[in-house]
Amino acid sequence: MAALAGVVAGGVTLGVGELASLLVGPMTSPFFAVGNTIVDLTPEWLKSFAISTFGENDKNVLLLTLGAVLTLFAAVAGWLQLRRPPLGLMLVALLGVAAIAAAVNRPGSDAAYAIPSIIGVTAGITTLWLLVRQPSEPTNIVSGADRRRFLMLTAGAAGLAVFAFLGSRRLGQTRQDVLEARDRLRMPRAADPAPSLPADVELDVDGVTPFTTPNSDFYRVDTALEVPVVHPDDWQLRIHGMVDRTVVLTFDQLVSLPLVERMITLTCVSNEIGGNLAGSAVWRGYPLEELLLEAGPDANADMVLSTSVDGYTASTPLDVLTDGRDALLAVAMNGEPLPLRHGFPVRMVVPGLYGYVSATKWVVDLEVTRFDQATAYWTDRGWADRAPIKTASRIDVPGSFARLDAGTNVVAGVAWAQHRGISRVEVNVDDGPWQDAELTAEASADTWRQWFWDWDATPGRHTLRVRATDGDGELQTSDKAPPIPDGASGWHSVVVEVV
Repeated sequence: MAALAGVVAGGVTLGVGELASLLVGPMTSPFFAVGNTIVDLTPEWLKSFAISTFGENDKNVLLLTLGAVLTLFAAVAGWLQLRRPPLGLMLVALLGVAAIAAAVNRPGSDAAYAIPSIIGVTAGITTLWLLVRQPSEPTNIVSGADRRRFLMLTAGAAGLAVFAFLGSRRLGQTRQDVLEARDRLRMPRAADPAPSLPADVELDVDGVTPFTTPNSDFYRVDTALEVPVVHPDDWQLRIHGMVDRTVVLTFDQLVSLPLVERMITLTCVSNEIGGNLAGSAVWRGYPLEELLLEAGPDANADMVLSTSVDGYTASTPLDVLTDGRDALLAVAMNGEPLPLRHGFPVRMVVPGLYGYVSATKWVVDLEVTRFDQATAYWTDRGWADRAPIKTASRIDVPGSFARLDAGTNVVAGVAWAQHRGISRVEVNVDDGPWQDAELTAEASADTWRQWFWDWDATPGRHTLRVRATDGDGELQTSDKAPPIPDGASGWHSVVVEVV
C-alpha cells in the first residue's frame, strides 16, 4: 500500500508539473526536461546503439524506460516513507532537485523554467505525506477504517494526477490545435517548380526502395523526445549575428515570397552501411542564400548556427549555403505542408550535407558567426563540424539470407552522393570481378539513383557486394568506418542461398 501511494504521489508530481508548465511554456515540462537531459548526457556509443537497434522507435523506448524507472523510484519512496520516514519525502525532493536542474539547464532557459518542477514536487511531497502516515501504535494490523481512508485518499490523488495531466494537454496549445492549423493552410504554388522526373527514373522491381519516399515512411532522427508543436501564426525566424542588418521573418511573409521546389535526397549521419536512414522528397521553400544575402553576412563569417524551437543547434558552413545549391527554408514536403514530425511549420533542407549540420527542424533562429566562436549540439559531442555526405550504395534486392532459385535473378538497389551525383554502380559475387550495373535516369545530382544487375546465379551460398562512383569520378571507399565522427563508410554486402 505504501509503494502504491508512492506511485500515486509520483503521478501527482508529474501531472501537476505538466499543468504548471502552462505558466511558463511547454518546454518546461519536468518529465520531458529530465528526458531531454538524459538524451543530452547519454554517451555517444549508447545513442548510436539505440538508433541502430531501435531506429525511429529509440525515443519511445527511452520514454518507456524512463517511465518504468520513475515508477520504481516512486514505489521505493513510498516504501521508505513507511519504514524510514522522512526518507521517502526526501527521495521525492531529490527527484524534484534533479528535475529543476534539468529544466534550468535546457538551452534558452532561465530561472522561471524551475517553476513547474517546484510546484509539481511540492504537490508530490504533500500527497505522499498525506497517504503514508505512521500509525499511532506499532502494529502489523491495518484496520478496515485505515484501509478505506487510504483507498479514498489514493483514489483522489490518482484522480488529481490524471486530471492535472489531461488538463495540461487540453488547456495548452495542443498538438490537435496545430494539426488543425496545418490542415487549413493553402500553400502557394512554387514560382519555380521542381523539374519533371525522367520517365525511366524508377525501376519496376519488387522490393526496391521507391524513388520518392512517402511522408509517412520518411525517416525521422532528432533529439526531440516530444515533437514540438509550433503554430504558424506564432512562428518567427531571426537572422542575426555577423550581418549588416538583422532580418526577422514571419510565416506569412515567408510563404508570400517566390518559392522554389526541388527533389532532394536527405541522409542521416547515423545511417550504417546498408541502412535505411535516407529518403527523397520534393521540398518547397525559399532559398536560404537569398535571405542571408538580405542580411549581408560579414566577410569574416564562415558558419551559420541554426537553432530549433526546442534549443537544438546545428552548424552549417556559410559557403555551402551561398554557393548556389538548392539550400532551402522549407515549408512543404511532397506537395503538402511539412508534417509535424518533420519540422512543421519550417525547417532547413541542404543537399550534400548530413542532417546534423544542415537539416534543422522547427527552425527559429539563424546566427551568422564563425566555427572558432560557436559550436553546436553534435559538434560539442565529438562529431565533425563539416560533414559532406559520403558516397554510398545499398542492395535492396535480394535481402540478406534470401533463398533464390538458380538462374537469372535481379540484383537491385539505390546509390547516392548528394550534390555530386552517381555516375557508376558495380556489383561483384564472392569477391569475383566487378560487373557494371544498369543505372536509371538521373533526376539531379542532389538525388539518389536506382540501379539493377541481372545475375546468372548458380547453386550455393554467395556474397554479393556493391560499390558506387560519384559524379566527380571518386570511387566509394571500401574502408569500413562507423558513423561517428563524419558518417559511415564501406561496401554493403548480402549473403544469399541459391538452390
